[in-house]
Amino acid sequence: MAELHCTQCQAGPLEEGFVEDGGQSSYGYSRWIPGPLKRGVFGGAKRAGKQRWVITALRCPACGHLELFATGPT
Repeated sequence: MAELHCTQCQAGPLEEGFVEDGGQSSYGYSRWIPGPLKRGVFGGAKRAGKQRWVITALRCPACGHLELFATGPT
């Protein structure tokens, strides 16, 4: 990924990290799924058959602003 600068304060470079998923039976990271959220009978998100993308989080070391990017399929 190219060296990026903060969209809020223009400081850089941004520090790479990820958003942790702390839910029960989680993989330890969050994923992005395209399309609007639709809930199933028990309230959980319907996601069967949908592509999942890894979320990369970049943090500005100057102001703490986070930029999130869906960087690729899981």
